[in-house]
Amino acid sequence: MDQKRIVIIGAGVVGCSTAYYLSKQGQKNITVIEQGPLFETGGSTSHAPGLVFQLSTSKVLTTLASQTVEAFKELSIDEASSFYSVGSIEVAQTPERFEDLKRKVGIAKSWGIEALILSPEECVEKCALINGEIIYGGLYVPSDGIAKPLRAVDKMASFAKSCGTQFFGHTEVTGIHVVNDEVKTVETSIGSFEADVVICCAGFWGPRIGEMVGVTIPLQPIAHQYVISNDLVELANEIEEVTAPLVRDQDTSMYFRQVFNGIGIGSYQHRPLPVEVSEISKYGETKEMPSVKPFTPEDFEKPWEDAVELIPGLEKAGWKKGINGIFSFTPDGMPLLGESKKVRGFWVAEAIWVTHSAGVGKQMAEWIVNGAPTLDLELCDINRFDIYAQSPAFYKSRSVENYEKVYDIHHPFESADTSRNMRFSPYFGRQQTLGAYFSETSGWEQPQWYEGNAPLVTTYEDSMLMRKGWEARYWSPIIEAEQLHVSQYAGLFDVTASKKRLEINGVGALDFLQELTTSNVDIPIGQMTNTFMLNKIAGIKDEIKIIRLKENKFFIFCSGAVEASWIEKHIPLSSSISINDHTSGVCGLRLIGPKANEIMESLDKMKFNLANWQLKNVKEIYVGNVPVTVVYDIFDGIEGWELFTTFDQGLPLWDLLMNTGNPFHLIAGGARALESLRINSLSARSGKDFWSEHDPYEVDLDHMIDLTKPSFIGKEALVNRKEHGPKVSLVKLMIKEPSVVVMGYEPILSGDKVVGFITSAGYSYSKGCGIVFAMLNPEALHQNSELSIEYFDKRYEAQVINNTLVSSK
Repeated sequence: MDQKRIVIIGAGVVGCSTAYYLSKQGQKNITVIEQGPLFETGGSTSHAPGLVFQLSTSKVLTTLASQTVEAFKELSIDEASSFYSVGSIEVAQTPERFEDLKRKVGIAKSWGIEALILSPEECVEKCALINGEIIYGGLYVPSDGIAKPLRAVDKMASFAKSCGTQFFGHTEVTGIHVVNDEVKTVETSIGSFEADVVICCAGFWGPRIGEMVGVTIPLQPIAHQYVISNDLVELANEIEEVTAPLVRDQDTSMYFRQVFNGIGIGSYQHRPLPVEVSEISKYGETKEMPSVKPFTPEDFEKPWEDAVELIPGLEKAGWKKGINGIFSFTPDGMPLLGESKKVRGFWVAEAIWVTHSAGVGKQMAEWIVNGAPTLDLELCDINRFDIYAQSPAFYKSRSVENYEKVYDIHHPFESADTSRNMRFSPYFGRQQTLGAYFSETSGWEQPQWYEGNAPLVTTYEDSMLMRKGWEARYWSPIIEAEQLHVSQYAGLFDVTASKKRLEINGVGALDFLQELTTSNVDIPIGQMTNTFMLNKIAGIKDEIKIIRLKENKFFIFCSGAVEASWIEKHIPLSSSISINDHTSGVCGLRLIGPKANEIMESLDKMKFNLANWQLKNVKEIYVGNVPVTVVYDIFDGIEGWELFTTFDQGLPLWDLLMNTGNPFHLIAGGARALESLRINSLSARSGKDFWSEHDPYEVDLDHMIDLTKPSFIGKEALVNRKEHGPKVSLVKLMIKEPSVVVMGYEPILSGDKVVGFITSAGYSYSKGCGIVFAMLNPEALHQNSELSIEYFDKRYEAQVINNTLVSSK
């Protein structure tokens, strides 16, 4: 990137980390503005206890935490360490939690984190303060530890200053001037700063900054209790701030760290204490720093009892000080990162804990300078929330729910309880009548299975795999019955929630799409094609479908709001091209299965005679009285039809198809059966089996690349990546034990060496075994290694089906 005028708002650990890494990338014209003093600013950095538990079920959060640890270690010097590598122990007081720790050991291997299961006795050996009699064991991560963010900030700021960065403390941002949807100037209490890039790192004050440019920053500040004990007898001889491992007891929603001769105790056990941004004072307005609210002792009575039970030495010591420190929570528990689609040049790095701070700064700098981060940040992108999710009523209640569940045992199919019933397809009433079990997808109420299909369980039970334990949670045997039935007959699936639907129209639309995508999209009118969008470093942004309706009119199906914002941001400002989002006005149904063609032909023998259709044909026709855009193609390896119409016509279309399909044993099927059918057909899914860290060659989908095109985004980087060969390979494996089903993210091992991890998993009735997609080290394939999957501390042999994925459709 050329030198640009960069203004960072906020000099906490995130703002300083971003300035530090931008400086390391060679950027010179950087200004950091802070309303409080430098550098104990009064935000979360000032009071955070500094615990770094790296391991998460999220790959991106784990990686950001690991990068933070490495950064803080590099910034450490003997007399003023920024990180104490004392390790961590997560204890289990219930059998369920101990089993979950075994699962987490496998995830740790997948993400490259060393982790060990300890017996109660081994936990006590690591930390003599623990009462080993009340626990089943623990999870030990040697590389975890305590961060000293203010020390790290001081060193990062010193480096940034040496590169020319200017820091202004006690400077309040009063406004941001925007011209033609681009940032131009940051107005402050000491004057104006011209800016090409503004990065909002203001922590829980972020929503105030967002309001200045009309950008919603959907975070909820919540107060969280932290207490420091008096000195413990057991720690009387300690002279270092921390030598004992961190301890986390998620069964009681508490964590513990040594503070010289005492213990710091954090509790998520208490009632949620949300704080309105308007209630948070500026620095200096009160005696306490703005990020601290008055302690509420009544909320600490039960947590103190639980703390004493786990660490008995606390009973005699008692506690001397407590705070309610404010932290930021979001609707999905992920940070808010990236450039807003509303205002060009306005970037956000918000809702970030110390745990992930330096990692975020590193990735933000790469993103701004190189056009893309090396780590996939799609799940953190500020643009991931559609308009419905930007409502305070939505994100505040969902954020509070995330606070309440922060230490729960999380299941991949568990759905949110709050902020539901936000979006409905026109089929919702019919689905309720059929006994749909709903989950939420992008705000939509989406059927997972139908209780009305329960009689099918009796029909197929001799062929079905009955799940047990972890994999049987949020599951029903009806899912399996629906999968088997559709494989023999036909199923109708509501796909309204599955994709964003965009219309691109205007002179220059074709040239725009040619530059945006990897393949030749100059297709005949009435045809559809699959193609990739890449970022500037040739990572897969998304696999999209493009339908050409007219010479300069195209319909695009992309994965979600992030991908839609990517398309929108690349339309030139001076262009006559228009983009319209039809997601909320167009509904979709997918009809698949061996009887699907017969059902469509019985609707209208002339219109749906297969002699008049080829794969990827698209026609705008009437089905009965309903105007429908009909697509004939292979969907997730299964031949079938997709039909799209407006919401007012959706219900008649559903009824027509269901009534016509009744003689052919058509059923309404849920999303879980559809996903199982996808995996059975060996079709990879964008965002699930590959993402922006991968290129098309690594996932064996290079048939969607046309290098003869003069140019497209990421082409030069893609050619370079192709020459250097793949870093990973996406493959399909079958589990040799026919009764075993796994859930995803489990490690793949060759001997005792971790060589990859599972991206998605299911059960194939046609093959009679579990099927998984996995990202593997290519060397493991070249060596024809014997592979195994680790699931809840057990090993299951796996075999590569083949090294070539069928095309995803």
